Amino acid sequence: MGHRTRWLMGGLVGMVVLGLLWPGSTGSQTKSEQKPLDRPATPPDDGKLRILCFGAHPDDCELQAGGAALLWARKGHHVKFVSVTNGDIGHWRDAGGPLARRRKAEVEQAARILGITTEVLDIHDGELLPTLENRRTITRLIREWKADIVMSHRPNDYHPDHRYTGILMQDSAYMVAVPNFCPDMPPLKSNPVFLFYPDSFQKPNPFRPDVAVSIDPVMETKLDALDTLESQFYEGGALGSADLIPTDPKKQAERRREIRTRFASRNQGVAQRYRGNTDRVVRQGQGREGTSRRGVRDLRIRSSPR
Repeated sequence: MGHRTRWLMGGLVGMVVLGLLWPGSTGSQTKSEQKPLDRPATPPDDGKLRILCFGAHPDDCELQAGGAALLWARKGHHVKFVSVTNGDIGHWRDAGGPLARRRKAEVEQAARILGITTEVLDIHDGELLPTLENRRTITRLIREWKADIVMSHRPNDYHPDHRYTGILMQDSAYMVAVPNFCPDMPPLKSNPVFLFYPDSFQKPNPFRPDVAVSIDPVMETKLDALDTLESQFYEGGALGSADLIPTDPKKQAERRREIRTRFASRNQGVAQRYRGNTDRVVRQGQGREGTSRRGVRDLRIRSSPR
C-alpha cells in the first residue's frame, strides 16, 4: 500500500500540515512569454473563503501551500500568494532586475496552473527587516484581501527573510483589526485564522501540526506548478552552478524527472513525519458557512497555546 501524500500545516502550517498562531541561455527549455498577471483586486464577497499565503521568496508559497491552494481554488475559494521579497539574488549567475523579473514571471506561470492569484513585493532578497513600514504593508495586504485564513513561515528559521516574514505576519495578526493602525484602509471586522507552514527546526520549539490536509488528488498538478520555477530547481537557485544544467536533451529530461521525483518524495516525507500527530485531518473544504470553516475556528479554540 503506497504512502498517502498529505500537506501539513502547524501551530501559527504531501499531508499539508498547519499549526495555529495565537492572537539568459542556460540549456533549459524556454517557455512562451505570458502576459503578466494583473494585480488582483479584493475578491468578491460571495460566501467563499479568502486565503492569503505569504512566502519570503518567489517559490516559497508554491512549495509550502501549492497543494492546498489547488484544493481551495477548485472549490471556488479565493487564494492569493504573496512573495515578500523579489528574489533578486536567488541565483548563482543572474541577479538584480533581470532575475527579479524572471522569478516574477515564473510564479505567475505557476499561479495559472494552480488557478490562483499572485503578487511579488519589490523588496530586495536577503534584505527584509521587520520594520514598521513593512508591518503596515502586510497589514494592508491582509485587509485588502479581507482574508479569512493567512499563512506564513514560522519565525524560527535558518533564513532571515523566512524569519522576518513570519514575524511580520505575527505582528500584523492583531493590528489588522485595529482601526487607527493604517487608518487609510478599513480594519477587518473578524480576525483571520493565522497558520504556520511546517518545518524541521527544533529550537526554540519544534513545529507541532494542528491540521493535516490530504493533497493526493492534486499532487501531480502541484508538481507541474513547481516545474515552472526553473531558476530555483532546474538551475539550482542561489547555490547552484552551471554543472547542474546538462547540454544533452536526454540528460535535461532526466534532470527534470529527477527534480519532480525529489519533490514528490519530499511531500511524502512530510506526510510520514506527521502522520497520526495532528488534532484534525481535513479532507474536503466547504464554504465560509460550511463545516470546514467552523472546524478551523473550533480547532483554534481547543488548541493549547505554544
